[in-house]
Amino acid sequence: MKPWAEKFYKSRAWQEVRQAYFIYRHGICERCGRPGEIVHHKEYLTPLNINDPNITLSFDNLELLCLDCHNKEHSKQDSVKDGLMFDDDGNLIQSPRGLENSGLFRDRRAAFRKPRNRLT
Repeated sequence: MKPWAEKFYKSRAWQEVRQAYFIYRHGICERCGRPGEIVHHKEYLTPLNINDPNITLSFDNLELLCLDCHNKEHSKQDSVKDGLMFDDDGNLIQSPRGLENSGLFRDRRAAFRKPRNRLT
């Protein structure tokens, strides 16, 4: 999370608006119809507008998105590499799909499998 935005995202006002907007949109991503997870600001927040409730807290500037749609939105601007995504705080992290494709899950599962008896 950007240091200048941390206070806002942890504020009671944002938490209440975020929850109310999530309920208002029935928890559904507004772009693809999958379960929504992130309440996104259509007009990106900046140090210049972070204290303007008409931008930060207005339903007119909010959009409920799933992780994929949120990442696509930010990749238009930020060019996010495949296998990476933004979390709720705007931090770049490895996506669950990226972990699945990395082989980490496959390798861990293999360590716990019992060897098969083969009759040949």
